[in-house]
Amino acid sequence: MEKSQMMELFEKAKVASKNSYSPYSKFPVGAALLMEDGSVVTGANIENRSFGLSNCAERSAVFTALSAGYRTFKALAIATPKADYPVGPCGACRQVLTEFAPAGTPVCFGASEDNMVFTTLGELYPYDSLHELGSDT
Repeated sequence: MEKSQMMELFEKAKVASKNSYSPYSKFPVGAALLMEDGSVVTGANIENRSFGLSNCAERSAVFTALSAGYRTFKALAIATPKADYPVGPCGACRQVLTEFAPAGTPVCFGASEDNMVFTTLGELYPYDSLHELGSDT
């Protein structure tokens, strides 16, 4: 996937971050998933006073995509506009993401266009037990 396409996806993640509900952390996050058919599904982090009931932007996007009938995606962009450095997805999100995308899936994350990381899902989560066990699900 070309860098320009990833930057377009990142812009959509930045827009999605504006829908964040983050009154406790004051740390908005947006995610944009590129689907196999070229459509884009976005998500934002949604917090709750009980932090365990909060949901990250990446999982919000995945769950929205699944609810719309999608089962695989081609690329992911994550925007953390208030961060001083590129903040990658948490462990729970990495686990969920690998359920629906292969290791070579392009991922970018960052605070701005000038402060980003370009990688793959496999580099973020190199020891994915679901795929190591040869599961077909």
